[in-house]
Amino acid sequence: MKALFEDLETALLTSDAGYDATQRLLTRLRGRVKEQRLSDGEQVRMALRELLTEDLSVLEQPMDIDAASPLVMMIAGVNGAGKTTSIGKLAKHLRGEGKSILLAAGDTFRAAAREQLTTWGERNNVQVISQQGGDPAAVAFDAVSAGIARGTGVVMIDTAGRLPTQTHLMEELKKIRRVLAKSMPGAPHQTLLILDGNTGQNMLAQVRAFDDAVKLTGLIVTKLDGTAKGGALVGLAHQRRDRPIPVFFIGIGEGIDDLQAFSASEFADALVGRD
Repeated sequence: MKALFEDLETALLTSDAGYDATQRLLTRLRGRVKEQRLSDGEQVRMALRELLTEDLSVLEQPMDIDAASPLVMMIAGVNGAGKTTSIGKLAKHLRGEGKSILLAAGDTFRAAAREQLTTWGERNNVQVISQQGGDPAAVAFDAVSAGIARGTGVVMIDTAGRLPTQTHLMEELKKIRRVLAKSMPGAPHQTLLILDGNTGQNMLAQVRAFDDAVKLTGLIVTKLDGTAKGGALVGLAHQRRDRPIPVFFIGIGEGIDDLQAFSASEFADALVGRD
């Protein structure tokens, strides 16, 4: 049994669950093993999966895509997290749900970002509103105005990648949010943060910083394709248990269909594995 617990500890730590979260889980697991008199290795693994599922369930929540019309979504993230790619995949998913989509290229200073979003727009047969240079908030305002006029179902606004420590860029993000609130009552209805599954415990700091700045309503975790397990979500679930921010989707590959709804039980299975 000692060897099994060491294996489980290693699995959790290498998945980036973090030391504190791992020790809390193993302490609770020992209590459950004793209480239920578990002796079989698979029974112990199942007990750990159940504990993980309980913890992660606070993050499992579907996105309400009918909350407003248009539903205005502001999407943020650090450079390289897969933000624009996730927007393209999410647009495909929402189109499959019967929603018409309008994309806004809010990264007005980086031509490659506009081009990348335009490419995703073409792949999804979705129009992209963009302008060279200028104010990202102005692009966001124009996109919402166009969405209202056209009766669009969802307006998705890409924003420039930024680190939480870049104060001027975080202020720009706050400005975009303020302008969106003026463009339509209640907007943005969803403020999403894209997180790289390889980020590890830094994920928690990113969530805290972006939430402080723009009040996040949901997360999308990318690049969970086998090279990263995203175990930091275990720590996030504990840290945010009083005010959880749901993980709406996870990205499991590079394809346009490689975006799936987050499932606490499936995620727990992936973290623990089997004998």
